[in-house]
Amino acid sequence: MEELGVYGGLFLLSFLAATFLPAQSEFGLVGLLLTETYSVPLLIAVASVGNTLGSVVNWLLGRFIDRFISRKWFPASPAQMERACGWYRKYGQWSLLLSWAPFIGDPLTLAAGVLREPFGRFLLLVAIAKTGRYIVVAVLTI
Repeated sequence: MEELGVYGGLFLLSFLAATFLPAQSEFGLVGLLLTETYSVPLLIAVASVGNTLGSVVNWLLGRFIDRFISRKWFPASPAQMERACGWYRKYGQWSLLLSWAPFIGDPLTLAAGVLREPFGRFLLLVAIAKTGRYIVVAVLTI
C-alpha cells in the first residue's frame, strides 16, 4: 500500500510540474531513485505518464483558449503566449521535443493547442521528450 502512495505521489508531482503550477518532478524522481527501494523503470514510467498527461491539460487549454484567456487564473500572459506561438510557428511540431525544458516547455504545449497541432502527433512528441528527460535524470542519478 505504501508503494501505491509513493508512485501516486510521483505521478501527481509530475502531472502538476507539466502544468503552469510551480513544481519540480525531477527532485522527486531523484529522491526516490536514491532510496534504491523502488523499481527504476516503473518510476520513470509513472513520472513520464504523469508529466505527459499534464502537458495534455496545457494542449486542451490552448485548444479552447478563447474561453479562458481573459480569466484572472489563466496561467500565461499575452506576451508569453505570443512568444511561444512565434517559436512554434517558426520551428513547428518538432519544437515539442523541447517540451521537457524549463520555462519554454509549458508555453510550447499550450501553443500547440492554440495552433491546433493534431492531438496524436502532439502526444507522441511530448511523450518522447518527457520520457527521454526522465531517462537521462535516472541515468545521471544511479
